[in-house]
Amino acid sequence: MTDPNTSSFFLDFGFIYEELNFTYNNSEEFTFNPATKPCTDFNLPNTVMAAVSAFYIIIFVLAIPGNLVVGLVIGLSKQVLPPSDIYLLHLAVADLLLAITLPFWATSVTQGWIFGDAMCKIITIIQELSFYSSILFLTCISVDRYMVIVRAMETRRANRQLVSRGVCAAVWGVGALLSLPGLLNSSYKTQNSSHIMCAEKYEPHSANVWRWATRFLRHTLGFVIPLAIMLPCYGVTIQRLLHIRGGFQRQRAMRVIVFVVVAFLLCWTPYHIAVMVDTFFRSKIVLYQCPARVAVDQAMFATQSLGLLHSCVNPVLYAFVGEKFRSRLRQILMKMGILKRTSVSRSSRSSLSSEITSTFM
Repeated sequence: MTDPNTSSFFLDFGFIYEELNFTYNNSEEFTFNPATKPCTDFNLPNTVMAAVSAFYIIIFVLAIPGNLVVGLVIGLSKQVLPPSDIYLLHLAVADLLLAITLPFWATSVTQGWIFGDAMCKIITIIQELSFYSSILFLTCISVDRYMVIVRAMETRRANRQLVSRGVCAAVWGVGALLSLPGLLNSSYKTQNSSHIMCAEKYEPHSANVWRWATRFLRHTLGFVIPLAIMLPCYGVTIQRLLHIRGGFQRQRAMRVIVFVVVAFLLCWTPYHIAVMVDTFFRSKIVLYQCPARVAVDQAMFATQSLGLLHSCVNPVLYAFVGEKFRSRLRQILMKMGILKRTSVSRSSRSSLSSEITSTFM
């Protein structure tokens, strides 16, 4: 049974609302504020999406055999591997893991995510694990080169090798821990579209907290802190090499490692900048309008594609810059009968022998 007092209350409230609505609709001072209009999701032409998908497949085709060759050349070496070689070997494994995710992203670009929610989480975790492991192994390489060249830690090679293996295990453990936020990713449909995405999906009341936490980890542990370690280490190391007599071999050995670090920065720095701006927008630290919002979305999409390119860059650097790598690869190809022994010149053999005591490249 309805309470008469309650019905009377709603009747009076409705009368007031009608009066306010009438006044509001007929007010000449009302103006529409475009800033309050929700921004629509940006859509790229189908031809662009198809080109991006093909780009991912090309990277996959280059990255898988390239990193496998790098892994075989390092792993089949008869010499005792120095720590820098061990880190480079694990770096190739991390690049392989990243390459494995590319066919999934290539398919999702054109068809949406069709692999289910569980695979969305798994692929995201693998990609995050590869990302963190790569930058941490590059950091380990920079510290190792600094300790060897600047601090002259050439003695007790067995101890250094044992420590490097422990460091590798720690890096994979830290990378696995930092990749766990990938469990927050889910497959869902975007608004006003049947296109299914695999992306971060937070509860509305805790979205800002989770986004800040995950992105803070990504930016600090996955970029800022490693960069703050690498740049001083390489800066001091290169300065030291320039003042050492007969340091040409070590300078030559440093080239690949420096190029590897530069390639990582070129591939991932734009993405970090775009994600930082997106974080500022979402947290209202920086006010924005819809054109800026769409531009940041496009920048994140483009720079992430550039970051994925990193999985196939390192083998190319080894092939073009690393003389010792090419010498070892020729030796393996000769043993397999793919190359004849006459194809290896004296200069190549002398180059190989002169670099025995240097770093891998």
